[in-house]
Amino acid sequence: MSGLSDKRVLITAGGSGIGACFARRFHAEGAKVAICDMDADALAETASTLPGVISVAANVTQTDQMQVLFDQLDNDWGGVDMLCANAGTGGPAGAIEDLSLDDWRACLSANLDGAFLACGWAARHMKEQGSGSMLLTSSTAGLWGYPMRSPYATAKWGVIGLMKTLASELGPYGIRVNALCPGAVEGPRMERVITREAEAHGLDPDELRERYVTGVAMKTWVTADDLADTALFLASDASCKISGQALAVDGHTESLVG
Repeated sequence: MSGLSDKRVLITAGGSGIGACFARRFHAEGAKVAICDMDADALAETASTLPGVISVAANVTQTDQMQVLFDQLDNDWGGVDMLCANAGTGGPAGAIEDLSLDDWRACLSANLDGAFLACGWAARHMKEQGSGSMLLTSSTAGLWGYPMRSPYATAKWGVIGLMKTLASELGPYGIRVNALCPGAVEGPRMERVITREAEAHGLDPDELRERYVTGVAMKTWVTADDLADTALFLASDASCKISGQALAVDGHTESLVG
């Protein structure tokens, strides 16, 4: 992808999974990359493979910890060109009457508070420079809803609401804001989700794994690289007029089955 050399890119939850893939792909394109993650070991492992990367262990829901990251980026970069607000959690699975308020709040906080804090910092710098792009990670659950996953689906709908609001608020400053809505993404995180959902539904995990793509037109799972391709495009000048969009990378979800 042309035009990404030396762009300053911040990726939250960049220590593993989708975030680590984003970091590798942006780094390969010559971008300046910063990652944060609350898993210090995963963060260190990913950072060790990316020369020059800025890495800060931080919980995105904690203002003081995020301030450490923001201060370092202020000092080292003085701004940011691309924010990938990727941090989140799958949250609990179960009928709404069986879920606790603490679990509900923890899921909403992980998915929304971190995006709010990162976007607020990025907006300040992007306004000053009159340009920038933000990509918030939502989910197809944020487009459809999802039975037995009410905290997660609600949080991911909230991410899209935040994106739509910021696209309007920041558009006059030359700042684009979009949301990425992945389908079922191959990897350890999704395997943990399947285990929880299988227990909640009383299903065999292999059966549930097949159900995830039954309602997908292309009958396929998504890879982290599929999502990174979209992130690279939205950071490039080729997407200069794309804003306010919830972009599903999911093989086209036609229905929720099961």
